[in-house]
Amino acid sequence: VGSDSWGRSVIYSFVSHDGYSDETVAFLFGDVGTATPYNTFDHSPQESISTTKWISRDIEALGDKPTLVSHIGDISYARGYSWLWDNFFTQIEPMASKVPYHVCIGNHEYNWPLQPWRPEWSYSIFESDGGGECGVPYGLRFNMPGNSSEPTGTHAPATRNLYYSFDVGVVHFVYISTETNFLPGSSQYNFIKNDLESVDRAKTPFVVVQGHRPMYTTSNELRDAPLRNRMLEHLEPLLVKNKVTLALWGHVHRYERFCPLSNFTCGSLGLGGEDWKAFPVHVVIGMGGQDGQTIWEPRPDHPELPIFPQPVRSLYRGGEWGYTKLVASKEKLTLSYVGNHDGEVHDMVEILVSGQVLNGGSSSAGSDTKAQGSMETRDKNPVYKLPLHSLFILSISWADSELEGGIGSIGNADT
Repeated sequence: VGSDSWGRSVIYSFVSHDGYSDETVAFLFGDVGTATPYNTFDHSPQESISTTKWISRDIEALGDKPTLVSHIGDISYARGYSWLWDNFFTQIEPMASKVPYHVCIGNHEYNWPLQPWRPEWSYSIFESDGGGECGVPYGLRFNMPGNSSEPTGTHAPATRNLYYSFDVGVVHFVYISTETNFLPGSSQYNFIKNDLESVDRAKTPFVVVQGHRPMYTTSNELRDAPLRNRMLEHLEPLLVKNKVTLALWGHVHRYERFCPLSNFTCGSLGLGGEDWKAFPVHVVIGMGGQDGQTIWEPRPDHPELPIFPQPVRSLYRGGEWGYTKLVASKEKLTLSYVGNHDGEVHDMVEILVSGQVLNGGSSSAGSDTKAQGSMETRDKNPVYKLPLHSLFILSISWADSELEGGIGSIGNADT
């Protein structure tokens, strides 16, 4: 790109993914933003630079092996300042110039007071987070598969790239919009239902659904509760019925992994020979770099201690920024959480093609805790191996009768 008189850019090479490969590799996160050297904006998330650095390292290590990046909402946080979009694209150039960069829409790309879908119950949710962009820059700067769009209700172009799907190797990826209508009867609901029901599991045995606002979270985020309730009522049955492997969400600027879930209930892992069902594993991956983290839901009797009790459904909670790496073969899908401070894996879950979760129990950095069969067994007979620096806190908390199960993240950055 350029001219002979003014100079030209370097030449980039690009390897697209093969839809028929026996292996799938992807890097996934949400809520990144862009770091700037200026003091003209509220946020300049330096951690976003680290996320780009570590993923670029991993992409380089893959050589010519195809991979993709998945950014699930709250992308540049430009909020109407176009120069921040430019800065963001410069920042992600080491990744986006080499591999496909897929996105879905978040509240900071879309929400404004007069957005077309604004049910009465959503007024505490859909505010003015988009800074007047109304989804227009997002819709015009990216070109995702499919033809989904919603009118803005203004003279601006319709918002595109709202929901779509594609196959990469052994994984069927589905992207949805939590900011536009997903209720039964809507175009998006019909798309999600028809798409999940038509997946060829012989070709793509794993299904990964991604959206911005989480269906499950234990963060102290109360405003989104009406939206979560409707997602649980209308969308979760589709995920469970169609045996979705992973459900990935952003919005909460932390990492949190749940047990295989249906209606707040952990499914048995089946590792002890008991009956089991292939429930989706929900993971919040909004720790891509943007600052402003919410605290975990506090204890009713100890509001000053936001870490405990960690509900049994929450198996790992991390406070370190970073990203996740997905590697899937015909037999197994592995999702790893990589921290920005050291570039090392802090948490990992492995899911077989049958839906069984191999290491679905709690884990923490530096420990090798394994799942104890079913979730019920894990609660009745807790066996945890913890790093030594965690034992002091453990000795206090274990005696508390209010402690409710999973203590796996006792060694995380928030302790």
